[in-house]
Amino acid sequence: MMERRGIIAAGNMLVDHVHQIVQWPERGWLAEITHSERATGGAPLNVLLTLAKMRAGLPLQAVGLVGDDHDGDYILAMLDQYHVNRQRVQRTTFAPTSMSQVMTDPSGQRTFFHSPGANRLLDLPAFDRLDQSMKIFHLGYLLLLDSLDKPDDEYGTRSARLLAQMRELGFQTSLDLVSRKGDPRYQPLVLPALRHLDYLVINELEAGEFSGLPTRDDQDGPAIANIAAAAAELLAAGVKARVVIHCPEGAWGQEPGEEGGWIPSWRLSQEEIVGSVGAGDAFCAGFLYGCHDSLSLAESIRMAHACARASLLAANAIDGAKNLAELQHFIEENPLA
Repeated sequence: MMERRGIIAAGNMLVDHVHQIVQWPERGWLAEITHSERATGGAPLNVLLTLAKMRAGLPLQAVGLVGDDHDGDYILAMLDQYHVNRQRVQRTTFAPTSMSQVMTDPSGQRTFFHSPGANRLLDLPAFDRLDQSMKIFHLGYLLLLDSLDKPDDEYGTRSARLLAQMRELGFQTSLDLVSRKGDPRYQPLVLPALRHLDYLVINELEAGEFSGLPTRDDQDGPAIANIAAAAAELLAAGVKARVVIHCPEGAWGQEPGEEGGWIPSWRLSQEEIVGSVGAGDAFCAGFLYGCHDSLSLAESIRMAHACARASLLAANAIDGAKNLAELQHFIEENPLA
């Protein structure tokens, strides 16, 4: 039997219009934009283009929906530029390509103004007859894919049905969520999907929304005990292989029946951080590379940290991405505890 190789990433496809601002303004006041650029955004594009820039030789495929407009042309051109298979990226005249206006302040903190556009229409037929020689199917982001977030009588949600179908076809399945504070849909939309997942990669804020536990302490540091408790809860809810909860200071990783562990990240000063757009997706890309190539959980998280660190050194989600040799050299030269 032929060994499966490659990563499919599916879901939100959008264009980020990224603006560097002098400061966040008070309501009703003006803030100066010092630099603007356009970049691809959303889980599948950020993950796939980061993996493509790693030059690891993995087959890569995108699945999604874009509008028949200039932003859609730009997304397809970027996929072509990085040799990502885009045959399953469809176009629609019923909605524009999804778009975010991203404001990045001098500390690197970003704020998003998002227009869902065509992503709202992405639904189960888009995933028929995917290439079954590929190994991992990654979906992002739940809570931003309106059609897939709809209820399903048998599986709970349409996204849970999709992930179950992918596992039945032999794919390893992976999921990412969107950060939305106070959204009551976290549990009802996420819980049904967990039992059909091999890998769940989320940040500490999303873990807090799911678990109800505070994941930052009074000094705004990571509340590691609560993060660990949230990971255990997610595994108990059905995740089959690995749960990773990441934050700027590090990541907690855990596998079923094993002790979890905290792996710190490489720290950057505020002056070094150019932008944090896409850093979580870069982390996810590094982690999925590790899972694909059967690295240990700790090794996979270190690769994820290295990809996220590189992403922070650029304004958009892609420009900072490094090739695999550079990432491996950095990891070897800068051992983490």
